[in-house]
Amino acid sequence: MTYHVRDLGLALLGRQKIDWAFREMPVLREIAARWRTSRPLQGIRVGACLHVTAETAVLAITLKEGGAEVFLCASNPLSTQDDVAAALVQDFGIAVFALRGEDRATYYDHIERVLDAQPHITMDDGADLTSTAHRRGGTTLSGILGGTEETTTGVIRLRSLAQSGQLAYPVIAVNDADTKHMFDNRYGTGQSTIEGILRATHLLLAGKRFVVVGYGWCGRGIALRARGMGARVAVVEVHPVRALEALMDGHEVMSMSEAASWGEVFVTATGNVAVIRKEHFLLMKDGAVLANAGHFNVEIDIEGLEELSVTKQVVRPMVEEYTLRDGKRLYLLGEGRLVNLACAEGHPSSVMDMSFANQALSVAYLVQHASNLEKRVYRVPQEIDEEVARLKLAALGVRLEEMTPRQRAYLASWQEGT
Repeated sequence: MTYHVRDLGLALLGRQKIDWAFREMPVLREIAARWRTSRPLQGIRVGACLHVTAETAVLAITLKEGGAEVFLCASNPLSTQDDVAAALVQDFGIAVFALRGEDRATYYDHIERVLDAQPHITMDDGADLTSTAHRRGGTTLSGILGGTEETTTGVIRLRSLAQSGQLAYPVIAVNDADTKHMFDNRYGTGQSTIEGILRATHLLLAGKRFVVVGYGWCGRGIALRARGMGARVAVVEVHPVRALEALMDGHEVMSMSEAASWGEVFVTATGNVAVIRKEHFLLMKDGAVLANAGHFNVEIDIEGLEELSVTKQVVRPMVEEYTLRDGKRLYLLGEGRLVNLACAEGHPSSVMDMSFANQALSVAYLVQHASNLEKRVYRVPQEIDEEVARLKLAALGVRLEEMTPRQRAYLASWQEGT
C-alpha cells in the first residue's frame, strides 16, 4: 500500500480521535454493522477527496466494512488532521495522501495519486477530484461508474459541467439531502465556525457587531449561533427572499458597504468570489476580524488586502495581522480558508453522522444503479434521506407517531379527488 502522511508515529492519538468520533456516529455504526455481512461494495475502489478528519475516518472505515478499497486525499490544505491520517494508514490499511499545510503542488499531486488507483466511485468535497478526473480523461474517466459531492460549492461546479454536456458520469449531490444541508450546514457549520473563531482569537462575542455575508443554510446557522452568544448580528445578502428572512429572524440587514463600517467580526458564507473587497477593507474599524466559512479561500479578497497593507505578521496561530497604510489593523483567520477546519476541528461528529451516512448509502446506490442513470447531477434518493433520518431518530431514542387506518384512508380520499 502506498501513502503519504506526516508521521505514522501519530497513529495512537489519531486512533483515539477516531474512536471518540465513532461513539457519536450511530447511523454509520449501524450501516457498517449491516455491511459486514452484505458487503455491497465488494471489489469497488472508492477515490475520496474529503477533509481528513476523525469523522471522515469513520466514513472510510464504513466503506471498507462494505468491501470497498478506499483511497483518500484532502479537499483542503489546512483541514487534514495528521494523526487521523496516520491512524487510517497504520490501523485500518487505508491509503491516505494528505498533509496538513501542504502546498498547492502537493495538494494536486495527492489528487492525482488517488486517481492513479483507477477508482470506480469518486467522493468529493468541492469537486476538485471530479474536475481533475475530467481533465485526465481516458481510462481514468471511463472506469468511473459515478460519484458523490458533499458541498454546495462542488454541486454548483458539477451542475455547470452537466449543463455544458461535459459531465462524464452521474453524480449524487449529497449536499441537497434534507438530512445534510438542514443539519450539517446549519447546525454543523454554525457551531464549528464560531468555535474556529473563538479558538483562533479568544474573543468575547457578547456585544460584538458580527456580520454574516450570505444567508443560505450555513449563514443561517452562523448567525443563529453568534446571536446565541450575545453578538449583535447583521446579514449581507443579494437575494431578496433570503434578506427578508434574515430580517424576520431578527437580524439587521445591510449592504456590504454599510456593514463594513459597522461590523467588528466578519464571516463570509456565500460560495462566491471577492464578496469582501478593497473598498470594504478601507471602511473597516481598527481591529476588525475576517473569517471565511466557504469552501474556497476566494470570498475575502486577500490579494486586495495585501495590496492595501504595509506589513503582515502572524500574531497568534492562524491569525495574521495586516497593517494598512493609515495604521489600521485587520486580522485574517486561517489564511482565509475554511475557518472551522483551519482553526478548529470542523463539524461535530453527531451531525457528520447524517451527512456521511448519505455519502455511504449513495455510494452503494451508485454501484447498484449507475448503469441506468444519465450523466447528470441527481438528488439523494428520497428513500435514503428518510432512512438516514429514521436511523438517527432511533439512535436518539425518539419514536415517531403513526397514522391510524382512518387517517390514511382520509388522506387517500383527498389524493384520489373523492
